[in-house]
Amino acid sequence: MTSLVKGVEPVRCAWASGELSVRYHDEEWGVPVHDDRTLFEFLILEGAQAGLSWNTILNKRENYRLALDGFDPKRVERYDRRKIERLLRDPGIVRNKLKIASTIANAQAFLRVQKESGSFDRYIWQFVGGKPRVNSPKSMKQVLARTPESDAMSKDLKKRGFNFVGSTICYAFMQAVGMVNDHVVGCFRYKLLA
Repeated sequence: MTSLVKGVEPVRCAWASGELSVRYHDEEWGVPVHDDRTLFEFLILEGAQAGLSWNTILNKRENYRLALDGFDPKRVERYDRRKIERLLRDPGIVRNKLKIASTIANAQAFLRVQKESGSFDRYIWQFVGGKPRVNSPKSMKQVLARTPESDAMSKDLKKRGFNFVGSTICYAFMQAVGMVNDHVVGCFRYKLLA
């Protein structure tokens, strides 16, 4: 759904400008996610974004899905030195040794959390009391980069062995998976997700 009135382009959050980011904004960003595999995907992609633009990651997303076996944490946790070397040569993903090592460590930690909590979904949504927080920013300048909830999530994830999960990355993850609705009030998605 990209327009509300036939022939009229809807008002969107200012960051959604290219074809991929518009589709991502209109179909995914801020939509509550409760599927563990999708939560794992976003956790890895948000970590991969560190120091880069989200558009860079969106452009590489399909390549990531291929390179990381559809973001299956059970497969990713078993990656060996040969697989890591292949990933480091793959131009379709961010070829950063620390980020690739972090992906494997995060898969291992993810599976431990699943086992302890029954699902990663149950664990991660506790940081917002199980339901999305709806903010009402009038402009992107009012959208926060971190919150006490993302601080707590970051601290707990790190304690459990996750990497590339600083508070800002955690907050971006929370926005992506709909734990937080940070669409600006004038955006057509704001009311749909509120």
